[in-house]
Amino acid sequence: MKKNIIAMNASIMIGLGSILAAPSVYAESISDLEKQKESIQEKRSGVESNISDTEKKIDSLQDKQMTAEDQIAAIEAKIAESAKKIDAKNAEITQTKKEIEALKEEIKVLKERIAKRNEVLKERALSFQETGGDVNYLEVLFGSSSFGDLVDRVGAVATIAEADRDILKQHELDKKDLEEKQKAVETKLASLEVAKAELLEIQKQQKQQKQEKDALVKKLKQQTEKHEHEKMGLEEEKANLAAQEKAIKSAISLEHQRLAELEAARKKAAAEAKKRAEQEAAQAAAQAASQASQATETKKQSTSSGYSAKSNSSSSSSPASSNVSQAPAVSSGTFTRPSAGYVSSTMGERWNKQHAGIDIAASGTVPVVAAADGVVSRSYFSSTYGNVVFVTHSISGQQWTTVYAHLSSRQVGEGAVVAKGQQVGIMGNTGHSFGQHLHFELHKGSWNYSKSNAVNPLNYIPN
Repeated sequence: MKKNIIAMNASIMIGLGSILAAPSVYAESISDLEKQKESIQEKRSGVESNISDTEKKIDSLQDKQMTAEDQIAAIEAKIAESAKKIDAKNAEITQTKKEIEALKEEIKVLKERIAKRNEVLKERALSFQETGGDVNYLEVLFGSSSFGDLVDRVGAVATIAEADRDILKQHELDKKDLEEKQKAVETKLASLEVAKAELLEIQKQQKQQKQEKDALVKKLKQQTEKHEHEKMGLEEEKANLAAQEKAIKSAISLEHQRLAELEAARKKAAAEAKKRAEQEAAQAAAQAASQASQATETKKQSTSSGYSAKSNSSSSSSPASSNVSQAPAVSSGTFTRPSAGYVSSTMGERWNKQHAGIDIAASGTVPVVAAADGVVSRSYFSSTYGNVVFVTHSISGQQWTTVYAHLSSRQVGEGAVVAKGQQVGIMGNTGHSFGQHLHFELHKGSWNYSKSNAVNPLNYIPN
């Protein structure tokens, strides 16, 4: 009898042992989720640091751009100033050329004067040759009829001689004045032309400097746009990491809730088993004491009163999706196919960019389902993805992220817990899309802007 009671208690302990063993497994799952949450927090911190660095780069580029634009404004002012100086020089050159034209008229008059004087001098020289020079004057003097006439004649000779000297002197002055005026205007014109050439060269250099600064500003703008685009991507990655962290926290909370329910069930089962054991032990002891004389009946009663542990069973089923006839059957693997249709584009290089997932195309109203159990980390409209749903999964301690893009509509919100095969949306053509299809991405880890964690979904889902 004692042996029967010990065996019965051992059976109870074995049953409890199977129940008590379960929490350690789930505790390990929570530990994995906590590690994933810490990993996401670290990545989020890193992304925030990258955003900060990118903002500093943008600020630096904008400062350089402003400096370059200020320099361009200064150069443009200098170019305008040079243009004014060039215009002034052109005006001076025009005026000098007018003076040269006027001088040409003066030169023409002077030349005529000199030509006339030359004729007078030639006649005077011819007269000297014919008369012997001074003899002519003596004849004039000796031919006087009286002293008064002599005085008059002497004065006349002196006047003629002085006139000859004046003609020669004026002739030399006019020639010198002509040469000086010609040299002066030619020097002035040459000087103006040199000054204009120098100004044109300065202006050319200034325009070259402006072109270089314009090119620099263009380059700085391109770099700024690149970093701003990068910042937008990092901010989207930060938002996704925040959403994934929230989803992991939700999963941890659900796991804790499940553990609490399991622990309550375990305690209840243990209490009920203990109570039954005590009742059966008391009943067996009573029967042993009252029916000691009836050994055969006691043995029969002992056998019939043996404890048979009953274990609680639970079953789960995936929620039915709408339009089940159009959705693919849920597969038994880790991931199931997210929608019906044919693969229109695979993962890899496309249009000089990395296509980080696959495209599944089909016509009509096509439901899109979750590829595995998980928590919706993001559900929003993106300029590129269109209507998109991100689902975070924790499978055997590994975090996964699935992306369902270009949906015509979304049927789950952030924080929703979804089951494998549960509908999350309808295939569509929203965002940067050409024709109705589902863009599906699978990331081993968290989603990031560079999509470095992306893996080929065709290696994980049924074809």
